[in-house]
Amino acid sequence: MDLVPALQEPLKKVLGPATAKVMAEHLGLHTVGDLLHHYPRRYEERGQLTHLADLPMDEHVTVVAQVADARLHTFASSKAPRGKGQRLEVTITDGSGRLQLVFFGHGVHKPHKELLPGTRAMFAGKVSVFNRRLQLAHPAYELLRGGDDDGAESVESWAGALIPLYPATAKLESWKIGKAVQTVLPSAQEAVDPLPGSLREGRGLVSLPEALLKIHRPHTKADIEEARARLKWDEAFVLQVALARRRHAETQLPAVPRKPSPDGLLTAFDDRLPFTLTEGQQKVSREIFDDLATDHPMHRLLQGEVGSGKTMVALRAMLAVVDAGGQAVMLAPTEVLAQQHHRSVVEMMGELAEGGMLGGAEHATKVVLLTGSMGTAARRHALLDLATGEAGIVIGTHALIEDKVQFHDLGLVVVDEQHRFGVEQRDALRGKGKQPPHLLVMTATPIPRTVAMTVFGDLETSVLDQLPAGRSPIASHVVPAADKPHFLARAWERVREEVSNGHQAYVVCPRIGDEDDDPKKKSKQLEGDAERRPPLAVLDIAEQLAAGPLQGLRVEVLHGRMQPDDKDAVMRRFAAGETDVLVATTVIEVGVNVPNATAMVIMDADRFGVSQLHQLRGRVGRGSAPGLCLLVTEMPEASPARQRLGAVAGTLDGFELSRIDLEQRREGDVLGQAQSGARTSLRVLAVIEDEEIIAEAREEAAAVVAADPELTGLPGLRTALEALLDEEREQYLEKG
Repeated sequence: MDLVPALQEPLKKVLGPATAKVMAEHLGLHTVGDLLHHYPRRYEERGQLTHLADLPMDEHVTVVAQVADARLHTFASSKAPRGKGQRLEVTITDGSGRLQLVFFGHGVHKPHKELLPGTRAMFAGKVSVFNRRLQLAHPAYELLRGGDDDGAESVESWAGALIPLYPATAKLESWKIGKAVQTVLPSAQEAVDPLPGSLREGRGLVSLPEALLKIHRPHTKADIEEARARLKWDEAFVLQVALARRRHAETQLPAVPRKPSPDGLLTAFDDRLPFTLTEGQQKVSREIFDDLATDHPMHRLLQGEVGSGKTMVALRAMLAVVDAGGQAVMLAPTEVLAQQHHRSVVEMMGELAEGGMLGGAEHATKVVLLTGSMGTAARRHALLDLATGEAGIVIGTHALIEDKVQFHDLGLVVVDEQHRFGVEQRDALRGKGKQPPHLLVMTATPIPRTVAMTVFGDLETSVLDQLPAGRSPIASHVVPAADKPHFLARAWERVREEVSNGHQAYVVCPRIGDEDDDPKKKSKQLEGDAERRPPLAVLDIAEQLAAGPLQGLRVEVLHGRMQPDDKDAVMRRFAAGETDVLVATTVIEVGVNVPNATAMVIMDADRFGVSQLHQLRGRVGRGSAPGLCLLVTEMPEASPARQRLGAVAGTLDGFELSRIDLEQRREGDVLGQAQSGARTSLRVLAVIEDEEIIAEAREEAAAVVAADPELTGLPGLRTALEALLDEEREQYLEKG
């Protein structure tokens, strides 16, 4: 029989082309299975009314409420027939608040007849403000009747005491989605269960058809809990199986084991070090060296706070590979950063980086820089060093991945700040080795354990969590510029004090400032604040500071639209101490290392994310003098933005902050960013709350894949995997 399985049936056939089109365009739902996995956002209880008191502005909402009052007004209108227009004003209440509904013109007749005082209904529309009162203009509504006396349009579709409210859009109200779900719900019986029977029984989880039925048509709150517990397991398990299969596939790839020779380059380097490695650095190095010694490629994620010594660990791994006869490459996200890594690696290695030159040490190798803006001659020279194997270590940007670049024997790839690299680049580099090279990915963004398991689940993880000796603490304070303007004046005094003590400072702004004066861009508002000015700009602030509070100091600017040479010249002057204050955008977020810079003032700090603020702050206090970070904001004290800044000022623990950041952003965003507005692959799983489920699912998945890599005995799981790894998600999992 060549029948389409029930869950793969196109919605067009089941619901008709008009509804199916809206579902596809606005909600990304195409098949019966898609719709069954479009779960209710929350549930209304019949006897209990929703809170009108806390409706969000400009959002599409669905409320259940009772009509308190309905009045028809007639007014003079040149557009209306007979010169009279009609407006129906209905007040609805839910015990917590009241809300006005307005209907105009021809749209008043039906509601005028139906929305009588005492009637209960569901209303959906966009919340707006009129005469300082909240209102819904021309909302769609669905009457909620008591008995089952209304034939086809009866409340059968609202059976049960709990009314599901679905994530909806202006074009498709929650109850229309509910009715469509009602139509396809019988197909849930044919859902193929992805969980192995033993796992399901061992954990007392309900079957998939039962879970789908209970999440869409619950009779009790216990039904909802059972359904969610089951569906969370599906999501966690299928995702972890996908990652476990990738890890398994990687272990099947061959790689050249790279063991450092006992008294080669690595030993010579360690002997030169003016300090001992921290315990953390030693432990992580051992993990890496063990991986490098195996005959399948290392895939490791190295997490470490800014300044925890990741570069040192990575450099030792690179030297070990060079020792073993291979080449190592380090990829940086920007030219500024590549140049900086190159400078610091050459400094750390000293004469060991002068291979083939007079004065180079016995075990020395050559360290080459390769970026897009290099001159032709320098570039040709660098490419030759790579192809002959003369250069053991190469540092560069994406330019390293171009077709022309050939390696003699590529053994290790180190990627700095992974989230800026796509899988295409990872694969292109991998293809440059005779066999797949080992891979070490570094990030300074602390990632909570569960997110690491979910987003970077194909990588083993090492964490550097102690700072090297001699690093100074950073004091952070929120500067409420609107409430207490004198605090801002004091901030600039503090900057002057730091400079007079021989130190330097950064001032960070969200915008560059010479953008076209596009009014659309300027009117972007955040946090529901209607009269919000555009973000402060580097060019304006630098000018104001140089002419005002920082007059007489040497102020320079740095931003992403400058030419690479100019950027580098500015950074050099700052690093050499020839500039007192650098006014910059977040180009300094990653990797700029100036130990003499002790103060940072972040303007409009509320416009940056938590982890971004933490990254920026890591640029000061890198020397022996204590660091100071001032977060300037005009947001009022009670706003979520201020609480977020308070959290950043209150702790230097990046892992704690990344948890806060995650809890504040919506869960799905963690996995959903790359899906550009499409539904995220996580619908009921919460990355922070469900830490245990994710950890357990990872173990179960590893066991299942080890026993049956092709999943031949689990057809349901194979189907679920194919659905998860459709094109977009596969790329996303790859990108990490």
